[in-house]
Amino acid sequence: MILLKTRNEVREIALRIIYKINIFDAAHVYYDVDDLIKEEYEVENDFVNSLVNGVIEKKRELISLVNKYMSDWTLDRLNKVDEALFLLSSYELKYLDTPSIVSINEWVEISKKYSDDKVTKMLNGVLDNIYHSEDNNE
Repeated sequence: MILLKTRNEVREIALRIIYKINIFDAAHVYYDVDDLIKEEYEVENDFVNSLVNGVIEKKRELISLVNKYMSDWTLDRLNKVDEALFLLSSYELKYLDTPSIVSINEWVEISKKYSDDKVTKMLNGVLDNIYHSEDNNE
C-alpha cells in the first residue's frame, strides 16, 4: 500500500531532489531529473514535478530574485541545502497557485528542520519581500 504524502512532506521530497541537483551541478555530474524524482518518490506527483522542473527551468531568474532581497549576502554563499530552500520557496511563491501565506509558512517550518535560525530568518525576510514587492500569481 502506497501512502499519499502531505504537501509539506512533498515539499521536503522536492528539497532533497533539488539538493542533489545542486550537488551534481557543482560537480558537473550527469543526472536524469526523472530518475532523481523516482528515487525519492515512486508515485507520480504533479506538485513534486512542478516544483523540481520549475526550479530547474527558472533557476537563473530565481537566483537573481533571491539575491535582490538578501541583505549583504548572496545565494551562492549558502550551503546546498539552504540554496535549495531558497530556490524552491521562491519558485512556489512566485509561480504556483499556493496561497502566499501558506507557502511562506510551510517553507519557514521546513527551514527550521534543515537550517539554523539565521537562515530561517533570512528566508522568511526574503520571501516576505518577494511577496510584497513582486507580481505573484495570487
